[in-house]
Amino acid sequence: MATITADPAAANSSKPERDARLVSSEPGHVAPGEIALGVIIGRTSEFFDFFVFGLACVLVFPRLVFPWAEPVTGTLYSFGLFALAFVARPVGSVLFMSIDRRYGRATKLTIALFLLGLSTCLIAFLPGYETIGHWSAVLLGLCRIGQGLALGGAWDGLASLLALNAPENRRGWYAMLPQLGAPVGFMLASGLFAFFQLQLSDADFMGFGWRYPFFVAFTINVVALFARLRLVATEEFRRLLEADELEPEPVLETVRASGRNILVGAFVPLACYALFHLVTVFPVSWINLFTGRSVGEFLMVQFAGATIATMTIIMSGLIADQIGRRSTIALAAALIGLFALGSIVAPLLFGDSMAGQTIFVVVGFALLGLAYGQSSGAIAENFGTKYRYTGSALTSDLAWLVGAGFAPLVALYASSHLGLPWVGVYLLSGAVCTLGALGLNRRLGVSA
Repeated sequence: MATITADPAAANSSKPERDARLVSSEPGHVAPGEIALGVIIGRTSEFFDFFVFGLACVLVFPRLVFPWAEPVTGTLYSFGLFALAFVARPVGSVLFMSIDRRYGRATKLTIALFLLGLSTCLIAFLPGYETIGHWSAVLLGLCRIGQGLALGGAWDGLASLLALNAPENRRGWYAMLPQLGAPVGFMLASGLFAFFQLQLSDADFMGFGWRYPFFVAFTINVVALFARLRLVATEEFRRLLEADELEPEPVLETVRASGRNILVGAFVPLACYALFHLVTVFPVSWINLFTGRSVGEFLMVQFAGATIATMTIIMSGLIADQIGRRSTIALAAALIGLFALGSIVAPLLFGDSMAGQTIFVVVGFALLGLAYGQSSGAIAENFGTKYRYTGSALTSDLAWLVGAGFAPLVALYASSHLGLPWVGVYLLSGAVCTLGALGLNRRLGVSA
């Protein structure tokens, strides 16, 4: 993979891009490893913000914002707010693509990541229901919508830059690198919440401890912004823009030209996205509401699970380069389906047994890493050169909305009203959708 060169004299450079060039470790050159690092940092910041909110939906918001509701209902209301970001994300993609076409990628990313960090940081100052009544929920909902809009705008094409410059026989390896940001972001979020849960009294945690992770978010987003601008400033990125490989196209034109690929592509990673919040956010709600297990201790189990997911994401890259990305995703979906069947026929694995709960988390995270490691590659390859950037963004938005946005809400409602086996049914439906979409993709002649 060739070194990517930067053009410091580019006439159309924005001020953020020129500032980013000044800190190049080697002026005029950006190594492939720097691309990977920048992408991982960017994804880490996004997932940290989302996981901090998700964990607070379980541990904080039911008591702070919905104290008038009984605990399960209050948590369901919080998960309803959690889903708002996934509804807002496609709107953010459309809005920020317009900014991208008019003002450039660096301006778009600067606005989007500052909005993401600000929306998350403002939650740290949120007054509770006892102070401002129902306006607390309104303000929280607005911040959550801000997160969703910003995440839509944070789509930068850097993962495509990494994949497009990868050797043909290493595409699976380079496709998995951006995905490492998800477990790293979760480890940061769960580690912070676990520390405050274990070290502070309940009164101190609800008084100030939970707010600290939201403060941290803004700093992480500033670091991520500069890491991304450092890469957007490269000559290779500008060349791909000029070749229309990373150029944002009008949304309606993209939908008319590639609507079928967007729809089918959104279902390819559904098993992975359904599992995503069923091993991260939902289990914490079950532990908190229906068991006597320490939430802080369980978060550390999840931290270990995320470490395993990091390893299986890396494994997915090695496997995909041997058997292909589509086959890797199909294998992971089949294993997730078996895992879901096990959850249906043996719900005690996630009942009152601490050993069973730990097994669920560890195995779930391992499968998540294997499936998630290649999910972005499956989306990007559905599109030709011209519509790759916009089509990938819209497909990703739809996949997250359908597969993950309502997963904690559906899982908690189903398990609390119908029983834990229905969580397995929900997950099994995601695995069936993935396998069906892969088969349809093959029939339509679209590689994944």
